[in-house]
Amino acid sequence: MIEVQNRRIRIIEAGVVRGKTRGSLPARVREIYDGVRDVITTLQPQTMAIEQLYSHYERPKTAIIMGHARGVLCLAAEQAGMPIHHYSATQIKKLLTGSGRAPKNQVQLSVQRELSLPEIPEPPDVADALAVALCHYYLASMPTQVA
Repeated sequence: MIEVQNRRIRIIEAGVVRGKTRGSLPARVREIYDGVRDVITTLQPQTMAIEQLYSHYERPKTAIIMGHARGVLCLAAEQAGMPIHHYSATQIKKLLTGSGRAPKNQVQLSVQRELSLPEIPEPPDVADALAVALCHYYLASMPTQVA
């Protein structure tokens, strides 16, 4: 979660919510839901930005699991009355690095630079989430262009 005051961006909270139960998809999904709901209740964000899933995964099972987790995020945000914004990985990468095909480490370095962090955020999932948040902020703050 980031906060912007006077065009200064700062991290409010950054971490990972994971299901810890092994072998039980319903239990893991519930743990993720409870964790995200707790974050929303505690920090009361105004909006949620998430990365869109893409269909060309090398591991289809991973894509399906990610779909479950993404659904839980959408449900928690919807129940809280929070708008949800979806961005593609290439859109996020292009906005932060100038290239939609930038490698993960280049995105991590961009997040570190944009947030003036002493180190790259770890684990990489945290850097990815912050990249999505930055993408949303930059796109939401750009004036709309009249055609």
